Amino acid sequence: MTTPLAANLEGRVALVTGATQGLGADIARVLAECGARVVIIGRGREAGQAVAAEIGERAQYSETDITDDAAIDRCIEHTLEQHGRIDILVNNACSYDDQGLASSREQWHRTLDVNLISAAIFTQKAAEHMTEGGVVVNLGSTGGKFGAAGRAIYPASKAAMLQITKNFAVELAPRGIRVVAVSPAWTWSPATESMSGGSMQKADAVGAHFHPLGRVGRGAEVGRAVAFVASPAASWITGIDIPVDGGFSILGPDQGKSPRHWFSTLGT
Repeated sequence: MTTPLAANLEGRVALVTGATQGLGADIARVLAECGARVVIIGRGREAGQAVAAEIGERAQYSETDITDDAAIDRCIEHTLEQHGRIDILVNNACSYDDQGLASSREQWHRTLDVNLISAAIFTQKAAEHMTEGGVVVNLGSTGGKFGAAGRAIYPASKAAMLQITKNFAVELAPRGIRVVAVSPAWTWSPATESMSGGSMQKADAVGAHFHPLGRVGRGAEVGRAVAFVASPAASWITGIDIPVDGGFSILGPDQGKSPRHWFSTLGT
């Protein structure tokens, strides 16, 4: 089945962090399908080169440690040398090292450096080379909106990503640069694949309890949302979060079922 194009990104150059696998790779594929030239950013050289090769001539891999300012500078300089412009930055890279309340100071520093601080610094540096029409897309998460036992750093980082989306949108608006967040819920990814034993059917069955649309998301679905907000079709959208979550965020702890339902289950 052919994936429908989300937007026209012909002539645009996009940087996607954490794009050597999973959601980042899916986003990069969709951006390329929509016409963008895509720079795959990450530290796994073999995986990154494989994603770039799969996408084809519209993609190239840049081995970059986003926690290193000099490495970010080199990535941006190389992109400008190769393509002459930067139009889109997708801050997708993420670490899941999180033990909730038991997390160490080192874990907090290390994870926030990847998930939040590096996104802010990459935005600062990339925006210097963007002109009117440039777009920064920050990957949020439903995890940054609700409480969950055993987690602290990851949700804190995602909540902060939603906040800096607002702040940077205001700061960059006078230059015609938009900043938008896209927040997925449960999405088929290496982590979900591992938990489900590689069964998408099982993942969908579990996800159906929490997503009104009855399954977990697919990376390409998130990618199409990213492509849309990065395109001229979304030129009047900035500073907000767009949930791409199958309805996850419209449910409360009652899972969208009435009190009558829960009382009727007593004794069963």
